[in-house]
Amino acid sequence: MILQLGDIGHTIQLAIAPVFLLTGVGTNLTVLTNRLGRIIDRTRVIEKRLQTGPDRDCLAELAVLFGRSHLINYAIALSTACALQICLVIVLLFVGDTVDLPLDKVIAALFVLGMLCLICSFCFLMREIFIASKSLHLRHNEYENIDPR
Repeated sequence: MILQLGDIGHTIQLAIAPVFLLTGVGTNLTVLTNRLGRIIDRTRVIEKRLQTGPDRDCLAELAVLFGRSHLINYAIALSTACALQICLVIVLLFVGDTVDLPLDKVIAALFVLGMLCLICSFCFLMREIFIASKSLHLRHNEYENIDPR
């Protein structure tokens, strides 16, 4: 079978949506890695403070930061898995069209699995944001109760 130029054009049209999705996932990964970088920076500051001696508040904050970093790491892993699956969708669209293989069910399964990974990644991100906000709120309440005199 001879591959027609129109067939390739149609396949490229089909691949456009996953490519845009891949751009969004890349942006999500940028946000996640930036948050992880901020957590790591804050952890280094707290660890420096702990070198002078044990401090209950610093240890508590370090524990919160440790938990947040795990959530962000899970979110990064899931977003990366999503990106890989979307790349496979794009490749299989072209392979299926050029070799004339019926890969539609595999492509659909990979796409759905990629979306589930992205949904879970966003859930971990939201959980991390809630923990960060709660931690900030608790510290604010502690400072609010301190008498400035």
